[in-house]
Amino acid sequence: MASQLTIGQLAKSAGVHIQTVRYYERLHLLGPAARASSGYRLYGPEEVRRLRFIKNAKELGFTLREIAELLNLRVSSRASCGDIQRKAKEKLQCVNAKAQDLRALARALERLIRSCRAGQPTDHCPILKSLENGRGA
Repeated sequence: MASQLTIGQLAKSAGVHIQTVRYYERLHLLGPAARASSGYRLYGPEEVRRLRFIKNAKELGFTLREIAELLNLRVSSRASCGDIQRKAKEKLQCVNAKAQDLRALARALERLIRSCRAGQPTDHCPILKSLENGRGA
């Protein structure tokens, strides 16, 4: 990999769109290492690592605000691995709560599906009635 990448090369190296890189720059999560005399943004290995970090953290469900906090902890001389572990535990609790909510939604949908007789006209459909009355979940 060249030491100086254009925004397109950076985006391709991390598997994201150029607009994503620009968005992260507007949020101050990422910035160019330098600018060419033509004004083009140039990025180095640290920006590649940082962009991959952001992408991987997003895949784990971290919000951009949480990612900014992790990035700040990453460069803080006072932070420890325990600080990062606490953030990861908080995220795990949120994920577990969402998973529980999704299981409840799945059970509600299963009940609605079981109550439906496929041959009925739609004006007698229990799924539609439940959605109209707000008794689905």
